[in-house]
Amino acid sequence: MGEMHPPREVFDLTGHEAAENAFEASRARGRLHHAWLLTGPEGVGKATFAYRAARRLLGAPEDRSHGILGSSPDHPVSRQIIARAHPDLFVLERAGEDGKVRKVIPVEETRRISEFFSKSPASAPHRVAIIDAADDLNPFGANAILKTLEEPPAHGVLLIVSHAPGRLLPTIRSRCRRLAFPPLALEETAAFVRDREDVSVEDSLRLARMAGGAPGRAWALAGAKALEMDDAARTLIEGLPGVDEAMALSLADRFRGGEGQAQFDLLFDRLAERVHGFAADRAAQGIGGLDRWAQVWETLQRLSRDVEALNLDRADALFTALGELRQAAKAA
Repeated sequence: MGEMHPPREVFDLTGHEAAENAFEASRARGRLHHAWLLTGPEGVGKATFAYRAARRLLGAPEDRSHGILGSSPDHPVSRQIIARAHPDLFVLERAGEDGKVRKVIPVEETRRISEFFSKSPASAPHRVAIIDAADDLNPFGANAILKTLEEPPAHGVLLIVSHAPGRLLPTIRSRCRRLAFPPLALEETAAFVRDREDVSVEDSLRLARMAGGAPGRAWALAGAKALEMDDAARTLIEGLPGVDEAMALSLADRFRGGEGQAQFDLLFDRLAERVHGFAADRAAQGIGGLDRWAQVWETLQRLSRDVEALNLDRADALFTALGELRQAAKAA
């Protein structure tokens, strides 16, 4: 199994030549906008692009063997960024220096961005800040970013990753130049996974579909054993209105411990996707009873949110969901 690296350690990017060309053309002309909003689904390559752009802005020479914005991993700028030691790069992310992932980006860290941009570059042509991702800012943090955008810093460039830009403050969106990172073709995403994981063509395509054409997300799903959860969801749906109690108890056991929430989220995501597909097939065949299945889909979505937000028991939530699925199947 291949090891996933954080974006600051990734030196190649697949399928986003248009965005790279647009950024490089702006930089080469000396008309670089002070803030860039990088939008697209999670895992499509936005943060990887941000670090590629940062290396170039911080003085790493181009290395076209790694693409349009490519730089050598061995260049001192690249090595400083990997070590989180470049004085002219400021990164806001949920992962703390201890490696633990926090629920949001702390507002006190966000407020340091104005101090960072108030200083001149120490060793590079620019000072660069990466926010990965703006979706993880709370309202106070978002306002701190807005203040920086309203007073563009000299020699400063802000690279803002967003998986859901519609939720950002309109005033943040309006002050940024947007670069879109669309999903890749399923075949391209599947090939990306096969290059890094020992999976079949069929399974790599399943992962690509689950990830919606986002290669990083597909790779992460492979490592998280998402195919096992997808198989479990299919077995549960196909077995309705019956439920294999032993299987349900086995799944509930997987929800314990530190990885339990991720496994729970995966199963509920796959159940919701399969309920949606089942209802769509029934609608296409002119079969009624769709309101009941829509309610089940909404229940799955709500339980997935509430379990983490309210710290509910995951096993209880699973059996609640299975009860709703059985009732819907019996009413069909």
